[in-house]
Amino acid sequence: MASGAKREGDPLTGSASDASTKRIRMQGDDSSNNEPTNGSSSSSSSSSIISSLGRAEATPSVYELAGHRALQPNRHSHRQHQQQQQADQQQQQQRVPDGWTPASWKSMPVKQQPTYSDPSQVDTALGRLRSLPPLVHWGEIDRLRKSLADAAEGNCFVMQGGDCAELFQYCNQTQIENKLKILLQMSLVLTWGARTPIVRIARIAGQYGKPRSSPTEVVDGKTVPSFRGDNVNGFELSEREANPDRLVQAYFHSAATLNYVRALVSGGFADLRHPDNWTLEHVRLESTRRMYEDMVGRMLDALHFTKTIGAAESHGLETVDLFVSHEGLLLDYESALTIPVNNQFYNVGTHFLWIGDRTRQLDHGHVEYFRGISNPIGVKVGPSTQPNELVELIRTLNPCEIPGKVSLITRYGCDKIQSSLPAHIAAVQAAGIKVAWICDPMHGNTESTASGLKTRNFDKILKELSLAFEIHQQHGRQLNGVHFELTGDTVTECTGGSVNLVEEDLSRNYQSFCDPRLNYEQSLDMAFLIADFFQRRRGPISRVSSSNDLAALAREAS
Repeated sequence: MASGAKREGDPLTGSASDASTKRIRMQGDDSSNNEPTNGSSSSSSSSSIISSLGRAEATPSVYELAGHRALQPNRHSHRQHQQQQQADQQQQQQRVPDGWTPASWKSMPVKQQPTYSDPSQVDTALGRLRSLPPLVHWGEIDRLRKSLADAAEGNCFVMQGGDCAELFQYCNQTQIENKLKILLQMSLVLTWGARTPIVRIARIAGQYGKPRSSPTEVVDGKTVPSFRGDNVNGFELSEREANPDRLVQAYFHSAATLNYVRALVSGGFADLRHPDNWTLEHVRLESTRRMYEDMVGRMLDALHFTKTIGAAESHGLETVDLFVSHEGLLLDYESALTIPVNNQFYNVGTHFLWIGDRTRQLDHGHVEYFRGISNPIGVKVGPSTQPNELVELIRTLNPCEIPGKVSLITRYGCDKIQSSLPAHIAAVQAAGIKVAWICDPMHGNTESTASGLKTRNFDKILKELSLAFEIHQQHGRQLNGVHFELTGDTVTECTGGSVNLVEEDLSRNYQSFCDPRLNYEQSLDMAFLIADFFQRRRGPISRVSSSNDLAALAREAS
């Protein structure tokens, strides 16, 4: 089983290192506020494991960085390995809750579901979905859950990112390659900086639906249904009626995207040793560019060394473990892709799903559906979440206390995190619950320009992330991951970063149909700044003495 193995010590201090998964596997948002409740609508692949040599040096083990295990002895026989796997499965198997079925959510109130004009067309579409093969294998889902359990223990770090809402038109070679490239580059930079394995989860191959604050909107004086995402309706006014055929289209676009991502990674696309893959001309401040170039140079030197000594021959440098994810919003779609496996139920449409901040009510359909599946799940947590409610929600979703089952994705805003996160951490700690804590610094920092464009400011995003690191440390623990809405394209949707985008620049290439994303350059900035933060924390001399290291770095990069 390929999962992040245990590490001794704290990744923030650069203690001993260990393993993360390789090979290709794969794997979403919301906003706050509530809308009126609606009625309900009717491959496993082999993996190589990266190994470490247990060092806490200024430079990581090249085997840790490359993901190579060739020098690690085989300590167990094949039979012992099988026995251990069976024991792990029995110990961590989720019991299906009494009375739960993939459709039991339909007996409860449910929000954010579309209303279709012809129920018979919905039944036809859902029947088609049930007849189609899984998009992912349940063995991959189990591996991710174990990796997230490792993250909750501080043995690896989660990086989740991708589009706010995918469009069907994003299913093309260029955009898939660009998105994969930035995710891989960011994860390599974070591996270097944190000296810890990175669990890569992409918001891709299924992130087509979006929650809306109102079922309708006014366009040119006419009231029309809101655009809910390509798996429900189209953005053009003539396509606003909910169309159940789009559910099937969502499946096939997800399948095509997933297929190409797997092909890219298995074909060597993940090999980032070539210097021309690391373009840094966008960094305007010379001192910041030199810092980035120095970090890239040291990473590439280590990677080339692994090739020189033959460590790359097992393809550890060319393949990675990548999981896919999306918000589990449309429950008809999700339940149609939920199948029984070994007395459990898996959603085989993705590896990881999350519940949005609008749909996490304890007595509603989304929580009912999520509590019965064996996939690892995320819960968006915002300022409106009460600490006691959060504890009850976790226990409802994970009554068997399966390690890695629940991750909390916090999204407060840089001006609210200090008044919200400490109480949430304290409540979960007091309850003795183990979860992975992931910071989403995007959604709480959304604002509008004078012209009505949604945007986010790079410095505010970085400030919330910095405060998340600091607050977790104050509570004797560490942040376990980050969650970004980003794209590999050079869009102009968020201000700031090393490209120094200002509000007047936004209209130049604003492409999002939903929320603003970090572009390629800003995403890479974020990875470098987080990596440098980890390095400063680990190093004997810190160039920034303030506890707010990341914000100081943001000012330096600006």
